[in-house]
Amino acid sequence: MAAKTLTIDGTLVSAREGESILEAAREAGITIPTLCHLDGLSEVGACRLCLVELTGSRRLQPACLTPVAEGMEVRTSTERLREHRRAIVELLFAERGHVCAVCVASGACELQDLAARLGVTHVRYDYLAPACTVDISHPRFGIDHHRCVLCTRCVRACDEVEGVHTWDVAGRGTAARVITDLHVPWGQATSCTSCGKCLHACPTGAIFQRGSSVAELKRDPGVIALVVAARKERW
Repeated sequence: MAAKTLTIDGTLVSAREGESILEAAREAGITIPTLCHLDGLSEVGACRLCLVELTGSRRLQPACLTPVAEGMEVRTSTERLREHRRAIVELLFAERGHVCAVCVASGACELQDLAARLGVTHVRYDYLAPACTVDISHPRFGIDHHRCVLCTRCVRACDEVEGVHTWDVAGRGTAARVITDLHVPWGQATSCTSCGKCLHACPTGAIFQRGSSVAELKRDPGVIALVVAARKERW
């Protein structure tokens, strides 16, 4: 497979043909913020946090979906990009009810980590406070829609790894919600295998294990990539 040579933030990087800018950057030790990306799952470019600047293009491009090209010049951390990412994180906080102090995932939340890394100390937008519900009809798990960021990682993990497609997205705009089966309570979703992959895939406290405290929260997003790799290698 032909190699491609490109420049990322002034560093000369060699990447394989077909790789994305995000993959090439990570292999070179360059961090690009993401929220909807999860190793082992397909890319959807939903969060727009990984947008980068390309020399010769006025438009920002998603690093997770943009393939590398010979001679490409990429910038991942300009002031324009930092302000763009701060605005996205603030909008995510304003859209639902993300209150870190009372969240089961506080200290283990990717949205919280992004806010700290980007210097988000306050939200400049009005909070929408939509009417959201908490579904604890499942005997093992629950979902708090106040804390969902619609990254669809649970949807993709359920579909692509477990292969049952219990999860999906319904509605548009502020009415959009992840749903189980044909919009029935999770506990009534007959397709659910109770595997817990959606729990491991969730970047926030939206999906949680019932009866667990903050200190007992056990979630490992790396499990998804491990399962996918094991199947490919037939471990």
